[in-house]
Amino acid sequence: MQIERTMGLGILARTTGLRAGLGCALLLCAGGCSTIRDHRGYLVDPALTQSVLPGVDNRLSVERSLGQPTMKSQFGQQSWYYISLDTAQRPFARPRIYAGSIMRVAFDPAGTVSDVSRGGVERALRIDPDAHKTPTLGRDRSFFEDLFGNIGTVGALPGGTPGQGGAGGGRPGGTGPNGS
Repeated sequence: MQIERTMGLGILARTTGLRAGLGCALLLCAGGCSTIRDHRGYLVDPALTQSVLPGVDNRLSVERSLGQPTMKSQFGQQSWYYISLDTAQRPFARPRIYAGSIMRVAFDPAGTVSDVSRGGVERALRIDPDAHKTPTLGRDRSFFEDLFGNIGTVGALPGGTPGQGGAGGGRPGGTGPNGS
């Protein structure tokens, strides 16, 4: 009878230890499933962003007070964009934007600030690039043609005759960039 009780206590101790180990493993796994919060882009300082005034500031003064912009316009009226985004990312997922601001500083042709506008991320567009191939001019070559396409063409002269040797033999009128 005493032996049976001792064995029963040993089994009970093992199952309790197993349950405790499983509980700790579950807590560790659940801790790894937390959401990661991050800030991307420009760090907004309200005092500095409010100090940019149309008609008063120019490109140099804006750059000195706010720093380099996140993005500059490429076409049309010269504008600088200061973009600030707060993101949250769940495990195994892409980051999602939950807050943010966009400040646009527009300049006239003389380089003076003509307009300052502020908005949220609702003004931003999400652009998904096309996953297909981009068409280009020229031949459509396979992987192996790209890999082995130059075999036999190294050292060959366009329009040259065999026996000239090198890149024109050092004579003027060769095929090099400077005529050698």
